[in-house]
Amino acid sequence: MMTRRQAGAGLLASAALAAASTVAVAQEVKPLDLPLPRSAGGQPLIAALKLRRSTREYADRPLPPQVLSDVLWAAFGVNRPSGDRTAPYWRHIMVIDIYAAMADGVWLYEPKAHALLPHSHEDIRAQTGLQDFVAAAPLSLVYVAHGERMTDVSAEERRLYASVDTGFIGQNVYLFCASEGLATVFRGSVDQAKLARTLRLPDQQFVTFAQTIGYPRT
Repeated sequence: MMTRRQAGAGLLASAALAAASTVAVAQEVKPLDLPLPRSAGGQPLIAALKLRRSTREYADRPLPPQVLSDVLWAAFGVNRPSGDRTAPYWRHIMVIDIYAAMADGVWLYEPKAHALLPHSHEDIRAQTGLQDFVAAAPLSLVYVAHGERMTDVSAEERRLYASVDTGFIGQNVYLFCASEGLATVFRGSVDQAKLARTLRLPDQQFVTFAQTIGYPRT
């Protein structure tokens, strides 16, 4: 029978291995600079609101780099010299990160540099939700909250406020997709704890929701 000390040593070894794997990926793959987001075009707001809907059938067609750039900027990019974002956020504290799960791996969106930072070389799209279509769509955004930054509220309130911030971002994505003829759906059907382990998130960070993006299947 394994002793408590042996079990603890095993957990520490597993954590060290996970951290080493993440560092190795970061060393092997360079950050991906995105094209500058477009500042004009698309549908008028009223037209985008009329077209906004949830879609669960996707083509496997990849998103071009410009479209990927634009959707991430629309989601939570920097939209003014102060460094503020396209979506409001809790108490002026940025607690939400966006991870982009694609066929070539998982990337962390860095809004200030407007770049994707390598996180994992694994294709985890199938693990970002409980429905079959998530594995085939080209992009799933995973919204992750930094609970450690929300120091003056309870754990329950942290999830509430983080969910509100995520909803703001998700609606930005909905309106962008409606404007550009893309399909999307904001999803709560996620095994959040399992996905957090897959992403190797620190203890104080947690998954709130995920959102699938792609071209509609015709």
